[in-house]
Amino acid sequence: MKIYSPVFLHGDAILPRYTCDGLDISVPLAWQDLPPNAASLSLIMDDPDAPGGTWVHWVLYSIVAEISAMDENQARENRLANGALQGLNSWGQIGYGGPCPPSGSHRYFFKLYALDMMVAKEPGLTKTQLLTAMQSHILAEVEMVGTYQRKR
Repeated sequence: MKIYSPVFLHGDAILPRYTCDGLDISVPLAWQDLPPNAASLSLIMDDPDAPGGTWVHWVLYSIVAEISAMDENQARENRLANGALQGLNSWGQIGYGGPCPPSGSHRYFFKLYALDMMVAKEPGLTKTQLLTAMQSHILAEVEMVGTYQRKR
């Protein structure tokens, strides 16, 4: 299983347009080579370098396995047009919240999970609630990392 972005490579900097210094819109992502029995996908974007502990930027789940990409600028709505559900980020808001590190360079992990079932939950799950719901249903997982440092 692979995950990638058409706008940055694994380990490279995330463009300012996708951060609090720009438009703060979601990063475009794509994936391929899912397990053949995958029923759905979940995505978690978080920052383990945040001063107070891991900061969650995006929780996305119940993505049907036939979908192979997410365009940039996904709406900050409970349910996306493609049926995927969005959860709460660490700001307590639905949808994507871009990188906005208080100091230094931070790493942003985009973790994609292939599941053998649909997460039978409503929108608004936290990262912890989603991980609990996915437990024992993960067929494969993959991640990519982007970095960002604010210009001061």
